Amino acid sequence: MGKLPKRYLKFMETYPAVGKAYRELGDMVAVAGPLDAKVCQLVKIGIAVGARQEGGVRSHVRKALEAGATAEEIRHAILQATTTVGFPNMMAGLSWADDVLEEREA
Repeated sequence: MGKLPKRYLKFMETYPAVGKAYRELGDMVAVAGPLDAKVCQLVKIGIAVGARQEGGVRSHVRKALEAGATAEEIRHAILQATTTVGFPNMMAGLSWADDVLEEREA
């Protein structure tokens, strides 16, 4: 995985038990059903776009790439937000994703 945000690392250092529980919950949710890792990350990108969580979009784009998603799949997932959460939210999400994708291409 790429470089983790300093704020996240500080939180994990300050609250290691909470951080461990958080990671374990994420691990359990990931294997609780039939979706593979790539699909789970595409879903999480959509959720983060809908919630306008820039850090979440960026994080899940990186994780989706690691799980085998293509830039085209990631952008298509974000486009799905247009008719649900609106064009401006989709455009913000696409901008954040493109930052990550373009950084990877450089």
